[in-house]
Amino acid sequence: MDITLEQIEYRYQQHTPFERLALHDISMNIPSGSYVAIIGHTGSGKSTLLQHLNALLQPTKGQMKIGDRTIQAGQKGKNLREIRQKVGIVFQFPEHQLFEETVEKDICFGPMNFGVSKEEAIKRAHRLVQLVGLPEEVLNKSPFDLSGGQMRRVAIAGVLAMEPDVLVLDEPTAGLDPRGRKEMMSMFYNLHKEKNLSTILVTHSMEDAALYADELVILHHGEMKKKGSPRDIFSSPKELEQWGLSVPDIVHFQYMVEQKLNRKLNKTCLTIEELAEELQSMRGDLQ
Repeated sequence: MDITLEQIEYRYQQHTPFERLALHDISMNIPSGSYVAIIGHTGSGKSTLLQHLNALLQPTKGQMKIGDRTIQAGQKGKNLREIRQKVGIVFQFPEHQLFEETVEKDICFGPMNFGVSKEEAIKRAHRLVQLVGLPEEVLNKSPFDLSGGQMRRVAIAGVLAMEPDVLVLDEPTAGLDPRGRKEMMSMFYNLHKEKNLSTILVTHSMEDAALYADELVILHHGEMKKKGSPRDIFSSPKELEQWGLSVPDIVHFQYMVEQKLNRKLNKTCLTIEELAEELQSMRGDLQ
């Protein structure tokens, strides 16, 4: 499902003394099947933008095209349930949204609320609980008897049970240890590939943005400052600094190596494997 934003503006508490401009002149296209990371300092407008992607918020200026639906500023959106079914959002700490007596009921709630039969919803729950890395036995347990990491996986299964075409991830690894973060991001990436999902990641982690995204979008004070591939974006550290951002640790390490060697490598490396290959290719020149 393609998503296109055209000159989107959003003002909180419009036409009141407390009016605040949160997004200004945002235009971008997110092609079907792509993986886009939205990065920016706290207060840059990331969370406001992601809530537009499934029409939780509607623009105060401009228009959005989500699949075959167009949402125009000033026009009341109708039948938005379909959009919210097709664009699933995993918010920060999604485990806080659990409420049912059992894991099975919690996963089934969303699809049944959208008209899916109980039998089909249960089938999805059994399939998805394993997909997110949990044993089938947890289905009969209370979600509140599980560990924090398991609860998060249950909440994610509930979003996936809606069978969205677009998956929006708002800091999905917040509060997890490095191992948990890696497992969670790998799971999302595998889902992205296997189901050909359009994936939008909102993150503070430059490492995750570099490793998984095809394209990065930089927001700063509600404006889109730059869009490009991770290699392109992270090749300009001075530019990132002015927006309160930094490069991934591996890129920073590369710059230290280049200073030590007093020469530039052929490309900006995004993984330790790429950096090792680059140094290996230069081995003869360095001797």
